[in-house]
Amino acid sequence: MPSATTLSSPKSRGAFHSRHHETWRDRMRPHSVREPFRRLPMRDVPELPHRAHPYFSAPTRDTTIKSRHFGMTRVKVRTWGHGPPLLLVHGFMTSSYSFRYMLEPLGEHFTLYIPDLPGAGESDKPKTTYPPDALADSIGDIMRELDIVGARVLGNSLGGYLCMRLAMREPKTMSKLLNLHSPGVPTRRMRLLRMLLRTLPYATIIRALVRRDPNDWVHRNVHYYDETLKSREEHRVYAAPLRTEDGLASFIAILRDTLDVVAMDAFIEELRKNEFPIPLMLVYAERDPMVPPLVGDELRKLIPRAEFVQMREASHFAHVDAADRFAKLAIDYFQR
Repeated sequence: MPSATTLSSPKSRGAFHSRHHETWRDRMRPHSVREPFRRLPMRDVPELPHRAHPYFSAPTRDTTIKSRHFGMTRVKVRTWGHGPPLLLVHGFMTSSYSFRYMLEPLGEHFTLYIPDLPGAGESDKPKTTYPPDALADSIGDIMRELDIVGARVLGNSLGGYLCMRLAMREPKTMSKLLNLHSPGVPTRRMRLLRMLLRTLPYATIIRALVRRDPNDWVHRNVHYYDETLKSREEHRVYAAPLRTEDGLASFIAILRDTLDVVAMDAFIEELRKNEFPIPLMLVYAERDPMVPPLVGDELRKLIPRAEFVQMREASHFAHVDAADRFAKLAIDYFQR
């Protein structure tokens, strides 16, 4: 098994420049943080993130995929940068916006393709089930439509899990994969959640909780090591799909279907039987309230040839709350 690497944050604290003159390196300098994962009161969340980003300036395109499960589905894709293609795949309840701090550093080396997955963001929300292999296959469909089959791929959280499933089903779709803190190993909490989802009127309960205040739902369910990174801008972007019936239905279906522990059990069994087919780096934060780091430890045991990196002072959204360190790590890995 390759030796594990642990990345710590720099000790020095740099001051920010005016946004009119700063570069992405300036904006990504670390700053003093609150107690890790301590949620800000909603009244203290700023309108704009304290780190500027070019996400809303990124060119967009609508790409239509023909999915075996979802049918004809419109997918919103943002692009940025220059160089060989690199696909960035977001996680659950987020969207391509989660990669806002990766555009500039990764875009200096790669042409980034950043879709909103079916059921998320600004893409279509098909009224159907969302089994994990169907959503994984849709990533392959997106790559074929964009003509980037064989590209490097970075998947975060649920996106990393789906990309691993796609690589196991269709190894030629990607040349190498960086999985940033994904689920994939059933935990006790996930098994309890499955039981509750099948014994309680979960759709009614979740709809009521989300509809009460979608922005507050996002605020309470997106967790950063440094919670001062949150903004009302982020709340609006992630809450927008939850304000529509189709978006809320897709959210519930992904929670129920894509994250189902029975499918994860089968995934783990396949990893026990077969060698993972492509180069893989597993990057896990040392702490996280949503996806326990032990998931990374278990995947590392199951895939001994994978590179493993543990990040301190980060969450499973390390591309947001440890953006500079994570960007350097990803660039190094993908340029080898």
